[in-house]
Amino acid sequence: MKIYFLGAAVTVTGSKFVVEYNEIRILIDCGLFQGLKPLRELNWQPLSILPSTIDFVLLTHGHLDHCGWLPKLVKDGFQGKIFCTSPTKQISQLILLDSAKIQEEEAERANKENYSKHNPAKPLYTVEDAEKVIPFFRVVDKDLEIKLTDTIYFKFFYASHIIGACSIELHIEDKVLVFSGDIGQDDDVLLYPPIKPKKADFVFMESTYGNRLHPNNDVMFELEQIINNTFQKGGNVVIPSFAVERAQTIMYLLWQLKEQKRIPDMPYVIDTPMGISVLDVFLENTKWHKLNPHQCEEMCKMFTMISSYKDTIETIYNEKPKVVIAASGMITGGRVLSYLERYIVEEKNTVLMVGYQAEGTRGRKLLEGSKEIKFYGKYYPVNANIIMVEGLSAHGDQKDLINWLSELENKPQKVFLIHGENAAADELRIKINETYGFDCIVPLLEQIIEI
Repeated sequence: MKIYFLGAAVTVTGSKFVVEYNEIRILIDCGLFQGLKPLRELNWQPLSILPSTIDFVLLTHGHLDHCGWLPKLVKDGFQGKIFCTSPTKQISQLILLDSAKIQEEEAERANKENYSKHNPAKPLYTVEDAEKVIPFFRVVDKDLEIKLTDTIYFKFFYASHIIGACSIELHIEDKVLVFSGDIGQDDDVLLYPPIKPKKADFVFMESTYGNRLHPNNDVMFELEQIINNTFQKGGNVVIPSFAVERAQTIMYLLWQLKEQKRIPDMPYVIDTPMGISVLDVFLENTKWHKLNPHQCEEMCKMFTMISSYKDTIETIYNEKPKVVIAASGMITGGRVLSYLERYIVEEKNTVLMVGYQAEGTRGRKLLEGSKEIKFYGKYYPVNANIIMVEGLSAHGDQKDLINWLSELENKPQKVFLIHGENAAADELRIKINETYGFDCIVPLLEQIIEI
């Protein structure tokens, strides 16, 4: 049996792992590379395994770094089945169509304003390409054993992280391979704690926060202080947010603060069409999260929901102080760029970070203290307050990750640490070895390992 590490190895993006056994090839996730330019350029490279030779895709969840390369996979020849949970299918459809639309718009804008090095600039894939993925999806429930061949079956089990997200237990002959996907926090605001694996011969485990502990902070108090301080200065709070889960979590927390009269009466805006669509996914999949339909409806009433770009522009030029939640979460694209293009230059405004910022993203650069930032080919001075509220991550911290392994009834032959930058993965490797005595490896990108 061979494992191909085609993404998310010593990086947190581009998740792609191929399991090869007796001429059957199973791709675990099919993500887009984000962040540093050398990584983003990998999206344009052909897969080192022909897509036409891949039989199945098992999708852990609908984030772009786990499903965003599917249109390219299909375009390049994949003809198999893509298995996922029902919420993951719904989220993936939204995120793929949105990603394609953004790529088309950015290519069009780059050509119009002539700031791309490519002539002409082209999208990696189009909306039409994204639409062609949808017929390949096969929805299965979590905790059910799904047979792929006579000797191979799998089941999804609850991972928290985002709605619909699951880990994978893959049985091949007498071996059990467990792929964590992204593991949520044990005490997430909206989601239940992740289910821990009971048996595994080989574990493929994310390590995003492998070297960090989330602070034991009062997130609601921090949000309250930041919003009130900015309001008193007559400024705007812009919250770059992932459209899936994070936007809904922030909405819920702001709604609670407003109900308790701890934040001012002013416009609260959610400007991410995909994030708005995800609210329907929450309403349709109540068993996957803690909110009941009444709470969802009451929370939504507080927010002005923006879909059209015309309304985005009107909101941006409205001088009244406001709180805006807009994608993308790492400021790599989306509507948030239009807000920051105008607001980041003014000291009265606040940019509030609420999630992981990958290496090379605008979000990471702002957190690291960049004095200027580039939007649409132009540089803007960073005068706004850049604040990070920790503890809201959809990823578990080192303690959560260590705890995720605590119910294994056997000692795995190997634990492969993936989906983490080098320092995080290596520190987690040492910690797991010290705690459990498990043999851990941090694989490299494009490495092939026989097990």
